[in-house]
Amino acid sequence: MTALTVGDVVAERTVHLTRESLVRYAGASGDFNPIHYRDDVAASVGLPGVLAHGMLTMGLSIETLVPWLGDSGRILDYGVRFTRPVVVDPETGADLRIVAKVGLADDDTARIDLTVSHADTTVLGKAQVRIRLA
Repeated sequence: MTALTVGDVVAERTVHLTRESLVRYAGASGDFNPIHYRDDVAASVGLPGVLAHGMLTMGLSIETLVPWLGDSGRILDYGVRFTRPVVVDPETGADLRIVAKVGLADDDTARIDLTVSHADTTVLGKAQVRIRLA
């Protein structure tokens, strides 16, 4: 791996979510909370629409780094704050934009800061990944 400089973008991608994506994730995770697939239930609890699972958003975000890392075993620590929901429209879905930048780097480890957004709104706060460099 080449030397890292604070501010370098090391990975980025956009992931398109659909209602089908949410149903598939619900099946895989066992999280069948109806706010993730029923508009009427989401509205009844004051939500702006059906929401993507927070853990799905978190998982898609960290997965963005894996091709760059070459080995997911180099991930030492990962944490986020869920700050805004990702509303998945029944017709158009939702695009999740992930940009990974070097936040700190030393000889052995680095902190990668993830900016995760939907509709120009950051949806994960303090999304940071600590990685082993060698």
